[in-house]
Parts: sequence; C-alpha cells; structure tokens
Amino acid sequence: MTNESIVKEIERLKREKRAVILAHYYSRPEIQDISDFLGDSLALSQEAGRTDADIILFCGVNFMAETASIISPDKKVIVPDNRAGCSLAESVTGEEIEKWRSENPGGVVVSYVNTTAEVKAYTDICCTSANALRVVESIPADKRILFVPDKNLGAYINLITGRDMDIWQGDCCVHERFDSESIMEMAEKYPDADILIHPESSCSGDPDILSLPQTYFYSTSGMLKHVSESEKRQFVIMTEREIIHQMEKINPGKEYISAGASAICGQMKRNTIEKVLSALQNEAPEIKVENDLRERAWKSIERMLHI
Repeated sequence: MTNESIVKEIERLKREKRAVILAHYYSRPEIQDISDFLGDSLALSQEAGRTDADIILFCGVNFMAETASIISPDKKVIVPDNRAGCSLAESVTGEEIEKWRSENPGGVVVSYVNTTAEVKAYTDICCTSANALRVVESIPADKRILFVPDKNLGAYINLITGRDMDIWQGDCCVHERFDSESIMEMAEKYPDADILIHPESSCSGDPDILSLPQTYFYSTSGMLKHVSESEKRQFVIMTEREIIHQMEKINPGKEYISAGASAICGQMKRNTIEKVLSALQNEAPEIKVENDLRERAWKSIERMLHI
C-alpha cells in the first residue's frame, strides 16, 4: 500500500470504530500529521480524560498509554508497538519507593509521569515537565521529598526552588547527552539564537547554563509557545528532533537547529504509520491497567491534574 492509501484506510477505520489518535511531539512526522490530538505528556493526559471516543490509539511509549488507561478505564487503549519503552520508566520500581518511605516517614513521593503504573501506585503526586515546578512548590517546605526518576529534572527543580529533594538517579537516554559542554558549543556557534532546552537534559542542574542570557528551559509545549511568541529568527532545539516538524508547520520562515544526530528517541521510532493501520485493524496491541492497580495509580495522577 502507498502512504496515501494507508492514510485513507486509517481515516476510514477511525470513523468506523470511533477511534482517536493521540500522538506525542516526538512521533514521526507522518504520524503527527494523522493524529487527532498532538501534545506533550500533560496535554495528552488531559485529552485522554476528555475524549468521547471508544478507542484511544496512543502513539508514544508504553507509560503514556498506561496513563491513558488509568485516566479513561472505560476506553480501549491500543498502541502501534507495545515494545516502545522508556529508560526513565524502567529505572525505578515500587519496591524501591517503599524502601525510601520506610526510611523517611511522612515524606512525599513526586513521580515524573515517565513512570510505570506500578510506580504511580506508590506515588503521592505525579508531575510532567510542564508542571513539575508548580507541583513541587505546592508541597510544604518542611516535607521531605523524593523525586523520581529523572535526576536532571530533579536537579533543575532543586536549583530553581532552592529545595533539597532526594533525587532518583534515572535519566532519559536521549536528553542525557545534552550536557553543559554541548550547550556552550551551541551558544558559541549560534550567538544570535535562543537555545531551548528540555529540563530532562544533563545540563539542567548547572547554574552557569541557567544564567546564560540565550538559554531557556521548557517542556515541549513551552518550546512551541516560545518560538511562536519570540521575535528571534533562529532557535537551537535541545530535545528530540521531531518537534521541529511542528515548529516548521506552525512558524515557517524561522530557522530551527537540531541538537544533532543523537537527538532521536529510538523507542518512539518503533511506531510507524503501517503499525498505526495494523493497530486499528486488529484493535491491538492493547494496553490495559488492571482495576486494583489503576485505582491506586489514579490518585497520584488526579492530584497532578488538580494543580
């Protein structure tokens, strides 16, 4: 089948099965273009709770589809490829969180949304990169906090808030490559560009990088907002490169410089337009969080959505 015929069949099946396609900004451009809703983790979580579709086809990685299943238990959640994992989500377990709790009675566990349903079930409140600061600032200053699993986002929040959270030592295998040296190189090479950095990057806890006049730390949705509102014409994008597809669509005529060949999430690339079609045809692979685990995990997500 040609790409055009695949897209037509996807559209037909969506109508027939009352399905909606949710896709992350890191998805392949051809998947972004057929999605019904495109967003970052927070926006996708919110949309999963709003949609009246019978089937949610989630184009991202498994923890995102799990979150959709937790938020919308009455929906059938399917994915193009159930092997699409995440190094952050795989770096911590519920048992390890419970060990910290036993050593820190009364402490608060804040989990980045890039975690499994099991970890969310052991969590007090979730966050995304878009609302992590608000979530942490909502917790009383005298409370001990464990922030899991992203060491770089945690270090960034400590730096901004002055908190002294305990930080789990997980990382995103893509953003970990964006260190202080690489940012300084970009600043020297592109002195007139705004440098937009995802806080999962390994440079995020470096006050020297934070103090550079041309650096800005954002979630993916924050990056898109910045390039839309800025009068600058050149931007260095320190996150997964597929977000540039949306930047070019929304704000053509500006220059977007990728972080380079390393700015690729191989797990997101498991999802292809052919697998999207197959998932709709077969209504599989399905991601389903069992009810007992879902009820426990939902509490931490619900608290996040109310911040």
